[in-house]
Amino acid sequence: MPQDAADRWTVRKLLGWTTEFLGSRGSESPRLDAEVLLSFALGWKRVEIYTHFDDEVDDEPKAVFRDLVKRRSKGTPVAYLVGSKEFYVLTFKVNPSVLIPRPDSEYVVVEFLNVAKGKGPIRAVDVGTGSGCLALACSHSEPKATFFATDISPAALEVAALNAASLGLAGRVTFRQGSLLGPVQDEEPFDIILSNPPYIKSGDLVTLDMDVRGYEPAIALDGGEDGLRVIEPLVEQSIPLLKVGGHLILEIGYDIEDEVRRLIESKSGFSLAPTIRDLGNQPRVIRATRTD
Repeated sequence: MPQDAADRWTVRKLLGWTTEFLGSRGSESPRLDAEVLLSFALGWKRVEIYTHFDDEVDDEPKAVFRDLVKRRSKGTPVAYLVGSKEFYVLTFKVNPSVLIPRPDSEYVVVEFLNVAKGKGPIRAVDVGTGSGCLALACSHSEPKATFFATDISPAALEVAALNAASLGLAGRVTFRQGSLLGPVQDEEPFDIILSNPPYIKSGDLVTLDMDVRGYEPAIALDGGEDGLRVIEPLVEQSIPLLKVGGHLILEIGYDIEDEVRRLIESKSGFSLAPTIRDLGNQPRVIRATRTD
């Protein structure tokens, strides 16, 4: 960002220059990036930018903004720079210990709410909770639900617990450290088990954008050679931990739909619903119901 003292750096000018700069550095959403970073540096809500286009930005927030833009241009995700990300109308704290919540995962929340609708109290588990976005979004939208949430990473669970406290949901979600369903194996069977597991094939990790593969936790992305490294044991472990009539809800990658469906079909006691597709018509969520 130019630092000519004679220039009058208004909100409009900063956004225009930064949008062009970040676009030249490979950002897929340079205008949005610029707005989020500038509003953070100013301590404003993003909507306030639109009513202050011609305001001059003081030196202190301008310096903060300059540093954020520099780091963004080198690949650091915006969510990590500002320390938060919106997901299903809620704001979640994030850092490099957790995967950044994405709109694709909101389909898991929607499916949870669909199957929970009209039922009594719901006991559920979120496996590999990360920031806690799935368990907390589901709990926020469904007052009858209580969750266990597991993660192998203690650092991720710290972030999830902070999010539960900030959202007023600490009493509705119990966090446990450990692999997959191991931390709840002694609990009574659940109504719903859900997860956004690692599902990207190991060989495909190098094709991800640098701001993903270079910054987000690999343990939350790498699904092994076939994408099923975590999904296969998760399906197996879920069988004794689901009530009859209970549901397993999984986010999947677009290229492993057939493999996941065959895997679940190979286990007795499951009935598969049609795959849920996203707005791009890509396979996104699979639900299986325990039948016996």
